[in-house]
Amino acid sequence: MNEVHLRCDNENQYARWMAACTLASKGKTMADSSYRLEVHNILSFLKMKSRTTVPQAVPSPESMDAKPECFVSPRYAKKYKSKQLTARILEAHQNISHLSLMETKLRFIQAWQSLPEFGLSYYIVRFKGSKKDDLLGISYNRLIRIDSATGDPITTWRFSNMKQWNVNWEIRQVAIEFDQNVSIAFTCLSADCKVVHEYIGGYIFLSTRAKDQNETLDEDLFHKLTGGWE
Repeated sequence: MNEVHLRCDNENQYARWMAACTLASKGKTMADSSYRLEVHNILSFLKMKSRTTVPQAVPSPESMDAKPECFVSPRYAKKYKSKQLTARILEAHQNISHLSLMETKLRFIQAWQSLPEFGLSYYIVRFKGSKKDDLLGISYNRLIRIDSATGDPITTWRFSNMKQWNVNWEIRQVAIEFDQNVSIAFTCLSADCKVVHEYIGGYIFLSTRAKDQNETLDEDLFHKLTGGWE
């Protein structure tokens, strides 16, 4: 896996690059009709994160009886002082205080969807041949093997490269074959292997659906992909 660092001159350029990469991860190009909307959503998110231009309107952290640990994860609560967190929370609130309730909810959803881990479900698994447990992240288009100790991704397998998958119900093991003679097998330790099987089958079923909302649901295919039929 190669990592490329891009430095953008401004927010508009960043938004265009990020939108293009997001669509590329879904197998789409910049010619897709959703490109402009993706750029708009990223710009809206950046605007929400930007510092307020009227700092005097932000209440003083000392005057607020706030408990920042109720608003942030334990990881950030340990990393920053309470006063620092309170100031950032008040600043973030000031940036959206002029919005309506519906607009605020939309901003929250956009921020949530922009997170790298959005849409990932995690399971503790033991890969065949391994002596330690790993995390398996399942997204709509890929599987990710993650080091449980560091949280770093180890390997990514895309559903588009999958040839077939099956479950050995006797030993509760999921086996998957990909292109280029790549095969993996693992047992799920934090849930029944049937749950992982249903996730994979469900996402593959969704990938076969057309954008037309009037498309008839192929119930047989859905049950075959998620129920383990041969």
